[in-house]
Amino acid sequence: MFYQLYEMNHAVMAPFRATADAMRLAYRNPLNPLSHTVVGRTMAAGLEVFERVTRRYGKPEFGLPTTTVNGQTVAVREEIVWQKPFCNLIHFHRDLPAGTAPGPRILVVAPMSGHYATLLRGTVEALMQNADVYITDWIDARMVPVTDGGFDLDDYIDYVIEMVRHLGADTHLVAVCQPSVPVLAAVAVMEANGDPLAPASMTLMGGPIDTRINPTAVNELAQNKPLDWFRDNVIMNVPWPQPGFMRSVYPGFLQLSGFMSMNLDRHMIAHKDFYMHLVKNDGDSAEKHRDFYDEYLAVMDLTAEFYLQTVDTVFIKHSLPKGEMLHRGKLVDTKAIRNVGLLTVEGENDDISGVGQTRAAQTICPNIPDDKRMHYLQPDVGHYGVFNGSRFRKEIAPRIIAFANQQSRGVKPSPVKRVIKGGKSA
Repeated sequence: MFYQLYEMNHAVMAPFRATADAMRLAYRNPLNPLSHTVVGRTMAAGLEVFERVTRRYGKPEFGLPTTTVNGQTVAVREEIVWQKPFCNLIHFHRDLPAGTAPGPRILVVAPMSGHYATLLRGTVEALMQNADVYITDWIDARMVPVTDGGFDLDDYIDYVIEMVRHLGADTHLVAVCQPSVPVLAAVAVMEANGDPLAPASMTLMGGPIDTRINPTAVNELAQNKPLDWFRDNVIMNVPWPQPGFMRSVYPGFLQLSGFMSMNLDRHMIAHKDFYMHLVKNDGDSAEKHRDFYDEYLAVMDLTAEFYLQTVDTVFIKHSLPKGEMLHRGKLVDTKAIRNVGLLTVEGENDDISGVGQTRAAQTICPNIPDDKRMHYLQPDVGHYGVFNGSRFRKEIAPRIIAFANQQSRGVKPSPVKRVIKGGKSA
């Protein structure tokens, strides 16, 4: 009944949120003399903080209407080019000037681990200046009726394979965090089957390929609890009147509480600072806070079968690095990967996927030629900085584009420096 109680609490708080929002607008109205005083700003700030911390945040927009190509601003529009109950494949179509090469075709596989694909807005924004970008837009499980069937780790792998085949030859995969495992498995399945539409390259970023290496708090939690503990304590049924009524899920609000508890003091300080920025009328700082938390606090439910299978396969049994992972009852053989380029990217201060966990893919794929593999460790960034922020734009994104271009089918291979840290070859 916990999910139902959460929904009831949200409904009970609705009139209080509406009242607080109305009062906030009144205190901020420039026609109200109090809006120009510290007292008025203090009241408005307190009311806004209350409204925001009790709100349920919906899925944000990508909001990328334009991009820059060769120094020229061009229009961008989102197109859904492939669709299934649990995922839409979005293409960021750029209106390129005549004669401009589109760049490598990149499929960004977003994580299905709580946040929406819009968390990778910065990733897409940086890549599409030099590439033709697609992204997996996973659907909130509570919005999918039970009549549409289930979705587990095998289905995830199948979805990736279908999308790669839909896009055609010379596609480059970029997996951010959680999907590193199913993407690597999907490529192994395609290579083992001799699929001519196997991707030209895959980039795995901050992914839990082998969580036995430098285990983090997240890894240790999974190791210290049996699978039945997760099934008994975090799996719930979607309440009425949601479209996914009675679907078994790992609720987004539980995931969010886990995210928040890992750095609770930091989030409390951030909200206190937000309050003070509002009181001091520091609009820019307050808007940065809103932008970040509008994204961070927007979460989605995961199907129970996908979540439990992922925990068991990736974090408890370490099936992929042990060579024991199964897909539809058949062994996933990463040694079958021979023709797909492999770039692994890690953050030096990553507290979600420890240093070495993603690089392990280089070890379990021994038959990829040296001119088709590279590893890069970005100094001074944590997990988020691996796929977003200034260092991603300046250091990581250009390497992804360069690697994709170098691995494109029809391009003669050239020696690749196996970048290990901070741009220094080793």
